[in-house]
Amino acid sequence: MAQPGMLRGKGALVTGSSNGLGLAIAKALAGAGCDVVLHGLEAPGDVALTVSRIASEFGVECRYVQADLANTSGVDALIDTATRQLRSLDVLVNNAVVRHFAPLDAFPIERWNAALAVNLTAAFRAIQLVLPRMRERGWGRILNMTSVYGTRAVANRVDYVTTKTALLGLTRSVAIETVGQGITCNALCPGSVLTPNIDERIRELMEAHELDRGDAVREFLKGKQPGGELIDAAHVGELAVFLCGPAGSQITGALMPIEGGWLAG
Repeated sequence: MAQPGMLRGKGALVTGSSNGLGLAIAKALAGAGCDVVLHGLEAPGDVALTVSRIASEFGVECRYVQADLANTSGVDALIDTATRQLRSLDVLVNNAVVRHFAPLDAFPIERWNAALAVNLTAAFRAIQLVLPRMRERGWGRILNMTSVYGTRAVANRVDYVTTKTALLGLTRSVAIETVGQGITCNALCPGSVLTPNIDERIRELMEAHELDRGDAVREFLKGKQPGGELIDAAHVGELAVFLCGPAGSQITGALMPIEGGWLAG
C-alpha cells in the first residue's frame, strides 16, 4: 500500500472521474497526497459534495471540470483549466470512455466516431498537451485505462475493443518517446470492476433469477474472470498510485493487468 503523503505536492487529472472507477483512482491519488482535478459531463453542482469530501478527507485541493471530450476543443479546455487549477499537472489518467453495444453490420457510424474521439483521440490530445511541462520538470506519470478487451475481442463491442486495443499502441509509443526523461506511461488493464453500473447489473441478475449476490456475481463473471470475484475499484486505484511512486519509476510502456486471471486462460 502506498505511504500517505507519498505524492504530496503533485497534481493529478483523472478524466471520467465524477463516479465509478475514475473516482476510485482519483481518491487513491488524493490519499497519497495528490491535489486532484475530477472531470465529467455532470454539472458542477452535481459533483460538489464529492469534491468537498475528497478535499476534507485527504487534506488536498480538489476541483471539478465539466468538459465534453468528444471534440479536441473540449480536451484543450480541460487541460488548460486543470493546469491553472493545479500547482503542476504531474499525473494524467486517461479514463474517460463511451461505449455502444451492437453487431458490426448494424453499428451506427456516429457511435463509432464518438468512441474514437472520446476513448482514443482525447487521450492522445491530452498527452500531447501535458508532455511539454512534464519534460520541463523532468517528472510525469501517464496512465491509460485499457481493458481485458484491449487484448481479446468480444462480439457486439467493436468500438470498445478497437479503442482499448489502440490505447496499448499509444501507451508504448509515448513510453518510447519519453524514456530517460523522468516520465513513464503505462496502461492499466482491469477486468470486471465493481462499479455502480456493474452493481446494478448484478442486482438485475439477482432479481431476474432469484439468486443470492454471490451466485449472481459468479453468473455475471462466467466465462470471464476465473477467480469468480469482481475487482475492487480501490485496488485499481492503489495500482495507479504504485505506478506513480518511486517503485514504479522504471516501469514504462507496460500493460498492468488486474483481472483475476482472465488473461491467463
